[in-house]
Amino acid sequence: MNAKALFLALFLPSAATAQGFAGLGTEATGFAIPQNPPSFSFPADHGAHESYRIEWWYLTATLQGADGRDYGIQWTLFRTASAPEPASLWGTEQIWMGHAGLTAPDAHFVAERLARGGTGQAGVSTAPFAAWIDDWAMTGEGGEDALDALRLTARASDFSYDLALSATGPLVFHGQDGYSVKSPEGQASYYYSQPFYDVSGTIALLDGEIAVTGQGWLDREWSSQPLSDTQDGWDWISLTFDDGARLMGFRLRDRAGPDFTSGTWIEPDGTSTAIPDGVLTLTPIATHAVAGREVPTRWQIELPSRDLSVEIDALNPDAWMATSFPYWEGPVGISGSHQGRGYLEMTGY
Repeated sequence: MNAKALFLALFLPSAATAQGFAGLGTEATGFAIPQNPPSFSFPADHGAHESYRIEWWYLTATLQGADGRDYGIQWTLFRTASAPEPASLWGTEQIWMGHAGLTAPDAHFVAERLARGGTGQAGVSTAPFAAWIDDWAMTGEGGEDALDALRLTARASDFSYDLALSATGPLVFHGQDGYSVKSPEGQASYYYSQPFYDVSGTIALLDGEIAVTGQGWLDREWSSQPLSDTQDGWDWISLTFDDGARLMGFRLRDRAGPDFTSGTWIEPDGTSTAIPDGVLTLTPIATHAVAGREVPTRWQIELPSRDLSVEIDALNPDAWMATSFPYWEGPVGISGSHQGRGYLEMTGY
């Protein structure tokens, strides 16, 4: 079975057997399960955790071009395991998938890569830090923490980017010190971020290179059963406000009961406060037809404890990721009580 067929078999079960979005609510017998309280060890935990079923290194950046236009980029490396123990000398129980996206106000570009484990085609190392699939790479460039400085590259037939990222704040741990609960039943992941990158470099489209600067956000998350079997998708935001504060939040949509929400408020100095279920509200206020679906691309976000009442609006409502498991992903503007820019991801539509 080739890498794409195996990945689809793992993550796209039929409608009759699906449990949670992309099968992420299925039972995780034999795999490791996140425990509370968590215990992290760096730089080792920046690397892969092969005893867990699903993991990702996920970076987004909101950019301003020298041409006066706004842009956004996404770079994600996913790892998934088909079995708790090695299946063969080739390591085919470990499957890797890369997504790269570049969003402009009037265009959206997407590319995908797939690889088997055990071949060297994709992987993550920690000393020095590097995450790669084929010629796409997120590479550590030095610093006290392995993620303090990165170079990020991706190339497809119709776009590419080459960016330098420098962290200006600390890592942020979500939920209970990095133990992020996802449902009333207690499904959880280990989850932390580096939300403080200054970004500079170039993007390239078919008509040439464009110098860009902006801000980036890296998410690290791993689990074996991060959703309940009735959660069909999520709406996730990472918002950077002009005053230096930041907000991560998500809503997990549940067909059997109330949606589950969680988040983290991050002060400009990196001090963070967990936001429990039901406190942060994410309300869709306008939808857009894309890829044969109606997808909410304008939202009202409310967090009364921080006097936050904002609207977020997509830079490009057509930012659909037409990948092996499709979803919407793109940069947003922020208006209302706070100003700024951010990213929105929506799955299961």
